[in-house]
Amino acid sequence: MCLAIPGKIKSIELQYGGALRMAKINFGGITKEASLEMLPEANIGDYVLVHVGVAISKVDEEEAKKTFKYLKEIGELGDLVDVDNYIPEETTSGEISLDEVTKKEDN
Repeated sequence: MCLAIPGKIKSIELQYGGALRMAKINFGGITKEASLEMLPEANIGDYVLVHVGVAISKVDEEEAKKTFKYLKEIGELGDLVDVDNYIPEETTSGEISLDEVTKKEDN
């Protein structure tokens, strides 16, 4: 089964003399790099779905929240969440607060 994981773009840089657009993306407290070549319109602060190191689509914050919550519930986040230091806050509706998901990017 293949999964695309939602994350928030923290920074963007050009690599290989500007030939490759890469981003640092926050996945619930863990930052990883991913290619933005399929999403030339993606910018810092956008939420994207990442599959095998490539951002494949932009999503809004609400969709990112829903997807992240579902993946957490079924135990499919793997190493993308620092489980020792990350406990997402739940809103009164039971949804994960993306402020909690992305709070570490400000540190």
